[in-house]
Amino acid sequence: MRLNGLDLNLLVVLDALLTEHNLTAAARRINLSQPAMSAAVVRLRDYFRDELYTMSGRERFLTPRAETLAPAVRAVLGQIQRSIISLEPFDPARSDRHFRIVLSDFVIFVFFEKVVERVARVAPAVSFELLPIDDDTPELLRRGDVDFLIVPEMFMSSSHSRVPLFDDRLVCVGCPSNKQMPRQLTFERYLSMKHVAVKFGQAQKPTIEDWYLHEHGFKRRVEVLVQGFSMIPPVVTGTDRLAVMPFRLVNHFEKSIPLQIFDLPTPLPAFTEVVQWPTIHNSDPASIWLREIMLQETSQMAIPSKMPASGGRS
Repeated sequence: MRLNGLDLNLLVVLDALLTEHNLTAAARRINLSQPAMSAAVVRLRDYFRDELYTMSGRERFLTPRAETLAPAVRAVLGQIQRSIISLEPFDPARSDRHFRIVLSDFVIFVFFEKVVERVARVAPAVSFELLPIDDDTPELLRRGDVDFLIVPEMFMSSSHSRVPLFDDRLVCVGCPSNKQMPRQLTFERYLSMKHVAVKFGQAQKPTIEDWYLHEHGFKRRVEVLVQGFSMIPPVVTGTDRLAVMPFRLVNHFEKSIPLQIFDLPTPLPAFTEVVQWPTIHNSDPASIWLREIMLQETSQMAIPSKMPASGGRS
């Protein structure tokens, strides 16, 4: 079928090419032979009067025109899939939908594990793939390759729909036996002590406190670097190190790994964890269903216990 001279079948080819950035992978994605894929790309280049990608050594880069086409093509194909091909209404009890979600270990422990438990009861065939935060996350969201992103609001993209989930704040933690932890932790003392720090993924994405320190030109002594907040308690216990953790996660670990807790001696406000999804999923019934479950679960989250005004506790 053609529309204004464009064979609409080529949109599937174009989407695969714009997603994979590789001819072989794109052909495999849509079950085309290599010669057929190459021929389709020639026709696309001719229609759009653009090369669509350029080569630099072995690297393949999309042209500005191709970058502009990518979200529109993905949105059109997604709308066709949801509105025309998928005619049956979403039935959680019968669905085998696989959700790909980018989030931190902190969010898994204090929130998302409850979502997984609930979904298992009402939609036993629905599955999840929980992915770490990394530099590719905005691109995955843009291409619709992930269903949701859950991160602090300050790290959100402005290009996609989102809704707040829950609030939390950061606190300093150390081992209860650590004699070097003062009763009142000053900022100078905080910077001079040994730290356990968190960086997410291979790209080592910063946390909120890392962002703040970097923005203001401060540097701390990082002795241990870990890839998730949940790895902090074991490497703080029995040492004179300190670390920064979300307070809800500290409460989660409190029964199994006691920690000495201090107010953070930096003017960091509370933060809000927000869920975001690709714009092309705005009307997706399965996406709407899981969003509603997440919001219902956040409404049942307990408010974390308050710290004494005097400073640290264990």
